[in-house]
Amino acid sequence: MLRFLKDWILAVAIIVGASAYFCYAHSSVFDPVRPYAADVVAYVQPILLFMMLFLSFCKVNPHDLHFTRWHLWLLLFQSGVFILLGVALWCMPFVSPSVSVLVQSAMLCLICPTATAAAVVTDRLGGNVPSIVTYTMLINIANAVVIPLIAPVVRAATEQYSFLTMSWMILSRVLPMLVLPLFLAWFVRYAMPRIHAMLLRPRNLAFYLWCVSLSLAIAVSTRSLVRSEHGMHIALLIAAVSFVCCLLQFMLGKIMGHRYASTRHFDDEQTSVTALTAGQALGQKNTIFIIWVAYSFFDPLTSLAGGFYSIWHNIYNSWQMAHHKQ
Repeated sequence: MLRFLKDWILAVAIIVGASAYFCYAHSSVFDPVRPYAADVVAYVQPILLFMMLFLSFCKVNPHDLHFTRWHLWLLLFQSGVFILLGVALWCMPFVSPSVSVLVQSAMLCLICPTATAAAVVTDRLGGNVPSIVTYTMLINIANAVVIPLIAPVVRAATEQYSFLTMSWMILSRVLPMLVLPLFLAWFVRYAMPRIHAMLLRPRNLAFYLWCVSLSLAIAVSTRSLVRSEHGMHIALLIAAVSFVCCLLQFMLGKIMGHRYASTRHFDDEQTSVTALTAGQALGQKNTIFIIWVAYSFFDPLTSLAGGFYSIWHNIYNSWQMAHHKQ
């Protein structure tokens, strides 16, 4: 039983999160805490995220953060496909609203930056943490440029925002949660080496914090999907679009990482690490960002893509974990 829980801990966290929501929603036992539940979750989640990122970044040496060619290919893919789909919608204003929603959902799934927790999962799978941290920074900056350029083309309502306003809204939302724990980790590394060494001892603590955070995130996503007032037909289509985008990006990320490693003449182990890291960088997404961007700049219905993508990429990660040799 313990071995099973260890191998499938992410799948267990997903089931626990979804089950916890249904128990909470349909049991009168939780009535006294309902007025405070949303505020507590909103307060606890950023703390858990900050702690797990801080612990993960303690393992990252600043000198190991390098820009590589696979970073460039992933940036070009995410930005290029997002721009092409946006221009296609602009050139075809006659498409039905439902088709527009599906295209916008795909756009958000494709441009969405790498999840901040990707460093934790990548470390657990034996990938290159500095490389994925570097890409996470780069794609967040790219989002602050590409989304403000294309959003007004896709949805006229966003024309009320200037380019700089939209860029600042995006950067102020995502960068603090990345930059602050990173700089704090580096400060501890150089100013408090003994504390830094102590923080490195519990190797899997950041990962288990992520499992708790994942359960909370799945509970919130389940709540959003269950309470959605949109038709089942469009919800299922958005689920299918997000599923295809998820598999496509994990696959393409690994292919691009493998090709980059081949051109560098890496050995089999280095090639495997690079392919895995690139796959996580492209496939594991900050789904909360999808939901926020959908409500802020796109058709609010596309926010469902974030909830569904959260389920798909975590199921895929749980499968990877179960088949990874510790």
